[in-house]
Amino acid sequence: MATIDRIDEILKRHWGYEILRPLQREAIGAVIGGRDSVVVLPTGGGKSLCFQAPAVRMDGMAVVVSPLISLMKDQVDGLVECGVAAECLNSSQPTSVQEDVVRRVQQGAVDVLYVSPERLMMEGFLRLLKARPPAFLAIDEAHCVSMWGHDFRPEYRQLGRLRDLFPGVALHAYTATATEHVRRDIVEQLHLVAPEILVGSFDRPNLIYSVERRIDLERQVRDVLDRHRDESAIVYCIRRADVDALAAQLRGAGYRAAAYHAGLPDAERKRAQEAFIAEEIDTIVATVAFGMGIDKSNVRAVIHAGLPKSLEHYQQESGRAGRDGLDAECVLLHAAGDYGVWKYIIEQSESEEAREIGLKKLGDMSAYANGVICRHRAILRYFGQDLESENCKACDVCFGDLEFADDALVTAQKILSCVYRLDERYGGDVTAGVLTGSREQRIVDAGHDELSTYGLLGAQSKRLVRDWIEQLVGQGYLEKRGEYNVLGLTPRGWEALRGHETPRLLKPAERPTRRAVAGDSWAGVDRGLFDALRVLRREVARERHVPAYIVFGDAALRDMARRRPTSIEGFLEVSGVGQAKARQYGDRFVATIAEYCRSRALEQDVDPSVRPVPKPKPKRRRRKTLDLKTGLARERFERGESPASVAEGLGVSETAALKILLDWIDATQRTDPEPWVSRDTYERIASVARRVGTARPMAILRELDGAVTHDEIRIALAILENAE
Repeated sequence: MATIDRIDEILKRHWGYEILRPLQREAIGAVIGGRDSVVVLPTGGGKSLCFQAPAVRMDGMAVVVSPLISLMKDQVDGLVECGVAAECLNSSQPTSVQEDVVRRVQQGAVDVLYVSPERLMMEGFLRLLKARPPAFLAIDEAHCVSMWGHDFRPEYRQLGRLRDLFPGVALHAYTATATEHVRRDIVEQLHLVAPEILVGSFDRPNLIYSVERRIDLERQVRDVLDRHRDESAIVYCIRRADVDALAAQLRGAGYRAAAYHAGLPDAERKRAQEAFIAEEIDTIVATVAFGMGIDKSNVRAVIHAGLPKSLEHYQQESGRAGRDGLDAECVLLHAAGDYGVWKYIIEQSESEEAREIGLKKLGDMSAYANGVICRHRAILRYFGQDLESENCKACDVCFGDLEFADDALVTAQKILSCVYRLDERYGGDVTAGVLTGSREQRIVDAGHDELSTYGLLGAQSKRLVRDWIEQLVGQGYLEKRGEYNVLGLTPRGWEALRGHETPRLLKPAERPTRRAVAGDSWAGVDRGLFDALRVLRREVARERHVPAYIVFGDAALRDMARRRPTSIEGFLEVSGVGQAKARQYGDRFVATIAEYCRSRALEQDVDPSVRPVPKPKPKRRRRKTLDLKTGLARERFERGESPASVAEGLGVSETAALKILLDWIDATQRTDPEPWVSRDTYERIASVARRVGTARPMAILRELDGAVTHDEIRIALAILENAE
């Protein structure tokens, strides 16, 4: 326990954090205890801290294997800013710099050393380590070891020799994306001995997922960017030509955007990446070549302008949003042709074994994009986990943004029947043509216009019918077979044909009505001050030649703009401010805060843990008449009915019913939480709310570790507002 206490001190002193995230303590314990481990935490889950913090605590040097130079540099810059003795060795450094790093290693002056797998296995470097054995070896991005990993790298395979070369040194593998199959392969390839396997939840509750059919790419992308004005966003395209075209369109429309892909000159790519990191531009449009080496924490939106290659890729790429734990948006725009593009790429560039794996993963990705179940749940199930709550409250499905076709079963049966009538020998394009009554030569010449299913969906566009076919594939009623993706019925498809199962088909894609990104993380934050601090952060970063987010993340700036400290002592209370950063930047940031607050007569040294005294509620003039359904709902709530029961009885959504209940609680000044929330549950919620504040229901939800629902919290807070 003393060791763990020391880790808590180190965490606060260097990183400015007071609590560890789930599984971080166990992962750190495995390192300090000298036990091999495999740690799987989602992007933004804090896996780097699992080896960085014990490296400061333990005697000797930690060696971290990292696949990209840019990733190493960001990690080392961040550690140095936090007051940790960190270095990296890579081929981009001048010989004199490399020699200086080696000298510091020999002197024992380095706590954390980052190297590439190639560098680590060089004979000269191995001799250096044998002369001064490392405290432990950490393999970052460990999924690269596995053929089943989404980013397999042959050079990672040679790391299996480390066990023989350093028999007394513990090995630790870290990754954000690894299925059970990949985890087993990591253990086998690295020859880990009885490793501790720590797998965190793959869920990222702060990410808001949505999927749309790609109809008007530029307009759809701009819709998302407009919701995140002056904030960082990444747009991923499949092809380089698409990157160039979209980046040019966005710049022409006045957006601060740049392109990034492997076909651009090195200097141009470097300029784009540095401008994005320095916040000189807001949006980077890129192929998937961009991002793995970027540790930028404050990306507020990730847009995929085409279908990703696999769910592992999607989870990692979308996971580059909201790494600071604040809310962020992940939008996937796709079309039927995306599957064929990726299939061609996989078949042209992969070995037979890898091709089989790649096509299986592509099918899973297509099923996700065309599925209509909760997005968080779908991703979790792919990785062998499940969502505990019924509603994630953070995706288009659970928001109720999707509209479903009224006669889905009949429509699906027409499509399935047509596939059968075509002898399961044709792909989606021909099938959609037959169903819509196309007079294409190939359809007429084949006699398909004589089929009973010809023209059955003639009132619909071919694009929509094609989308419905993809949705049936995604939901497992149809499957694509062979080299030419011919459609075939699955057992589930036969069940639907018999009327025993009902698929869910989306209505024609329209411009969606978007909900605003949740605002819990803005509670108590003065946005003007936040913007002023962003400007100062950019200036400091430019002076120190480091990325802006390494100076302070957005979460730290929001907490500064919430607390508004007047002293260095108060500045140290800000989440994400450690002693090293307080010494370097404290005076400038505190001065900026003081000047801003003085000019606007704003209160300073605000303690967000103290619940603000409620302002007297203005007397409201009651409307003479209430909406009929609202009135009926209130009557039912007076009888003690639940929001779910009221929603079903009145034909409204549960969200609408809950809002009516909350308004009714407010209007009647009710102080009894029952029957909607038990007295025991209410007291637990109230206890946490008094500590973290009532304006942050998501913080309360996380504090109670999902033991209560979001709806219960909202009801309890409404009651608490009346009771105190």
